[in-house]
Amino acid sequence: MHVILPDGKQLELQQGATALDAAKAIGPRLAQDALAATANGELVDLMTPLPDGANITLITKKNPADAAPLFRHSLGHVMSMAVGEFYKAKGYPADAIKRGVGPYIENGWYQDFDLPEPLREEDLPEIEKIMRDIIGRGLEFTRTEVPREEALKKVAHDPYKVELINDLPENEPLTFYQQGDYVDLCRGPHFPNTGKLPTSFKLMSTSGAYWRGNEKNPILQRVYGVAFATQKELDEYLHLLEEAKRRDHRKLGRELELFTIDPMVGKGLPLWLPNGTILREELTNFMKQQQFQRGYHPVVTPNIGNLELYKTSGHYQNYSDSNFSPITVDDEEYMLKPMNCPHHMRIYASKPRSYRDLPVRLAEFGTVYRYEQSGELNGLTRVRGFTQDDAHIFARPDQIKQEFLGVLDLTVLVLKTFGMDDVRFRIGVREPGNEKYVGEDSYWEMAERQIIEAVEEVGLPYTIEPGDAAFYGPKLDFVVKDVLGREWQLGTIQVDPNLPERFDLTYVGEDGAPHRPIVIHRAPFGSLERFTGILIEHYAGNFPLWLAPRQVMIIPIADRHNDYAWELREELHRAGLRAEVDDSSNRMQAKVRSAEISRIPVMLIVGDKEQEAREVATRERTPEGHKERKGVKFDDLKAELVERYRSRS
Repeated sequence: MHVILPDGKQLELQQGATALDAAKAIGPRLAQDALAATANGELVDLMTPLPDGANITLITKKNPADAAPLFRHSLGHVMSMAVGEFYKAKGYPADAIKRGVGPYIENGWYQDFDLPEPLREEDLPEIEKIMRDIIGRGLEFTRTEVPREEALKKVAHDPYKVELINDLPENEPLTFYQQGDYVDLCRGPHFPNTGKLPTSFKLMSTSGAYWRGNEKNPILQRVYGVAFATQKELDEYLHLLEEAKRRDHRKLGRELELFTIDPMVGKGLPLWLPNGTILREELTNFMKQQQFQRGYHPVVTPNIGNLELYKTSGHYQNYSDSNFSPITVDDEEYMLKPMNCPHHMRIYASKPRSYRDLPVRLAEFGTVYRYEQSGELNGLTRVRGFTQDDAHIFARPDQIKQEFLGVLDLTVLVLKTFGMDDVRFRIGVREPGNEKYVGEDSYWEMAERQIIEAVEEVGLPYTIEPGDAAFYGPKLDFVVKDVLGREWQLGTIQVDPNLPERFDLTYVGEDGAPHRPIVIHRAPFGSLERFTGILIEHYAGNFPLWLAPRQVMIIPIADRHNDYAWELREELHRAGLRAEVDDSSNRMQAKVRSAEISRIPVMLIVGDKEQEAREVATRERTPEGHKERKGVKFDDLKAELVERYRSRS
């Protein structure tokens, strides 16, 4: 057999050769340094036979991060071995421990256990200590392929492994990996030796997990770990986790009194509190202003619709798993609105349209409802009822690119306004052979071409993702990376030649004949709920002045300054600013601290000197910390704050 090296050279090897054999054939030093390999682009370990003719690249200790899935999976086996030794020291026999699955995941791994007594969180450091000892032993990982009967004998004490084997096809190869005296059913791949594994890992937590995700099965104990190629990467990851806890929008939502989710109202149905409602309205007003300037017409549609509406659009059939069940009213079936677009189609169809009328831009902050599994609900970012900044542009074919560019400009403006500058652009197109897509091939080809041409015209880098299109048309998604490095799919623009066909929408062309419009669906925020949740975490609750639900706190130093403070508050209020007075009996320092905890961006402190000169002392939050000014003329400050608010600085 032969393999092909990165430089194109062929390497002749014995039949059944492994990546380790290839490394040895190149040189002993490479064989010593090798950790893993890729074969035809797929990660493999050094112990697994290579396919004949494979293109291979060897991964060495110079670039261990390239083999992260392997070292994470191998550390999972080391942890499983350490758990065995932990319970052996407690006097339990080896077969008292049963093991479920243990895959690698992003940043780490997990392993499911059926244990004679539960592991406690405080036991995890001891397990880590045993893991480091196992790594220090330098144990070789060996791979063995065995017949089914022999495999079943090896795992006879473990019902979970027996079940896994019995569920595999008869011709499926069964492999075991071993390090020291620990053996486990596993398809791999693995590092060659425990001594080559990174020690920059940490066991994070334990939880309960149903065997194979089925609530009718036993609950196993799941232990999570994370691992990186270097200690620096691990430290950065742990720091981000702490930062994520600090920024958690559910925690900040409670502390800043933005929203609540009440079980009596229902799971996934947030209640917006006064502060959160102000934040939501500022976002809404920002978008409405942009839409007004760009020629959109506002519309409002009901929260339910006749089932036939969604059958015609295809949403009922294509999203059946996420729709709420229909309800019967006066012998007709209705459904909670899963999408705004079918309603907008009917608004367009409510009167005849001429080519001179197009484009028609209809915009709505429309609330829609989707059924989400209870376990997937998460604060504002995953809910069952949410409001989209939805709009549909009905355009002639010759207007599509220009309209698409206009929406692209709006969406980029939105993201820049909120400091979301790390964006990648993803074009979702059809997956060949997938039957979920509706409409003529020529429609799809035209729509996909229009999106690609528009994106290239403005010079945006993009990727094409087959299978990521909506069932009725291709789309451009904006994938944003937040300050914690997490990616969120926010805005989306879709070109849709098919819903106008399904609803038989037309306009009278210049030739006097009926023609089909094409629809652009767009939602720069995506949904107000999700966008707000992400925004809370992005800013850590420290909103800029224009967005902050509580903008100005006026702090009188003593009771004799209260009247002056309230006078200033009334003037700011008349100017359109959200100002409050803290006239409590607390000391000034305590009032300042309270305003900081509430993340109020501007504090005005007033005492004898300020009252006499109609001035204020200011303490203002900035990205660098706090900025303080004394002797500021109140009228000048008011004008400055009003300008910053109106300009959304």
